[in-house]
Amino acid sequence: MSRVTACIRVLVVDDQFLIRAGLVGLLRAAPGIEVVGEAGDGDEAVELAARTSPDVVLMDIRMPGMNGITATAKILQQAAEPAPRILVLTTFDLDEYVYGALRAGASGFLLKDSGPERLLAAVAAVGGGDALFAPSVTRRLVEAFARQGAGHEGDGLEGAKSRRPPDLAALTLREVEVLKLIARGLTNADIAERLYISEATVKTHLNRTMSKLDLDSRAQAVVVAYETGLVTPGAGG
Repeated sequence: MSRVTACIRVLVVDDQFLIRAGLVGLLRAAPGIEVVGEAGDGDEAVELAARTSPDVVLMDIRMPGMNGITATAKILQQAAEPAPRILVLTTFDLDEYVYGALRAGASGFLLKDSGPERLLAAVAAVGGGDALFAPSVTRRLVEAFARQGAGHEGDGLEGAKSRRPPDLAALTLREVEVLKLIARGLTNADIAERLYISEATVKTHLNRTMSKLDLDSRAQAVVVAYETGLVTPGAGG
């Protein structure tokens, strides 16, 4: 599930022109990043993503018309492999809409008031294959909404995968073990050390898990672990 590219190709999506222009200007000034397009709403984002095949989509979550949740789901459903990694932009971290985007397959989220260095680091992280940015914050968000996430009305998930948590019976015992540790915020290196296996083996187990459960991102795997009850909010590591 890795991608090799000399330059991270980014699509910027935000309905507010000044914010979008600021993001585009910052990204264009950064080495190793190419802005392949900018969109002001979800419909335009879906169309541009299909046409430009970006590596990373910076996705505003609350937009008129098609919101970022539905746009995330549609982009991932229509994308050829390797699918773009979607980094959601939000004004506050405990946001039900962001939780919906993670359920739909977004790789992580970033606060809009984050500084330039943090934004560029996030783009580089997800573009380079680190599918869960700021795992401790993401875990806190998932815990806040996991118990109620499966049945939200009006959350924009009409086209999203995994509206109902998948069945974990297809997973091996080791795959379940790895999924539990991922949901608790451990990195691949942490998991490898705890289970006395290599990082490559951890990645293999995770990739097989995501394939069996039809998941698009590591963050989505964390959501599934909570929604199925494999791990519970507040559980220790």
